[in-house]
Amino acid sequence: MPVATISAKGWVVIPAEYRHKYGLRPGDKVSIVDYGGVLSILPVPRDPIEHAHGLLAGRPSLTRALLKERQEEFQREEQRCARVRSRQLRSAEHAPK
Repeated sequence: MPVATISAKGWVVIPAEYRHKYGLRPGDKVSIVDYGGVLSILPVPRDPIEHAHGLLAGRPSLTRALLKERQEEFQREEQRCARVRSRQLRSAEHAPK
């Protein structure tokens, strides 16, 4: 396991084998993540949009599911309102004049 030393300025040199393995070049960004006692260095994608493209492919669309749920909720509300209006009309017909 390669070991790195922290410089007086807080710099850490990533060993060449890992820079090559992960395609890290001078100027690239990395994230430092604290997993509660374990520090991890994670490469930040050069183009986050391109990196995320297709990430959710093959999974159900959450947008479609939400739209379907909203449509069903709207229909239930319309039915409820129709029943209330119907009751109001019937009670108005039977109300004394």
